[in-house]
Amino acid sequence: MERKLASRPSSEPKDETPLGAKTLRADARRNRDKLIEVAAEAFANHGTAASLEDIARRAGVGVGTLYRHFPTREHLVEVVYRHEVEALCNAAEELSHERTPDQALEEWMHRFVGYIATKRGMADSLRILLNSNSELFADSYGMVPIALRGLIERAVADGSIRADVDSTDVLHALSGTYSMPNSPEWRDRSRRLVRLLMDGLRWGAPKTQVPQGT
Repeated sequence: MERKLASRPSSEPKDETPLGAKTLRADARRNRDKLIEVAAEAFANHGTAASLEDIARRAGVGVGTLYRHFPTREHLVEVVYRHEVEALCNAAEELSHERTPDQALEEWMHRFVGYIATKRGMADSLRILLNSNSELFADSYGMVPIALRGLIERAVADGSIRADVDSTDVLHALSGTYSMPNSPEWRDRSRRLVRLLMDGLRWGAPKTQVPQGT
């Protein structure tokens, strides 16, 4: 049986980042990282009703190992949330080196949909954390908008999207996926929204203009 959720999650040891400040053995680090990875997928697909025993099993560890790293469900949710924000922001820089500016922006927007899926799945626990551990959100506030703004600025400078783009408007449009009905079509609808947004961002961009007289 899973342990009962803590009523005061803020009293649990705080993990500053998904990588953590503690020094762990290599095998313990691998176990912890795998638990975070599996938990993020489980929360995205099943919400916080996802079984902790099942998360441990899929990560290839015993449930006791899970509880040693994450004493409560809320602690696990907190670490997963921090990890997802950090991964999304790191992806902006990585994609900028790997793809053209507009392709990097589009791929990042698709990853944002994955981040929203996980966040939706953790909504109930995040509300508890919001009331008891406001530092969690203060630490991450602004990181995602800054990452998106950098991608948009590169694509504007490259001429692959229109110059009148406001990154705040784009983020609001993307964030609308959070409140979309939770149906089996949610991910497909969200992906279509990203494609529509990119079509609009590319429309009228310098690189899409056909030179006069051709």
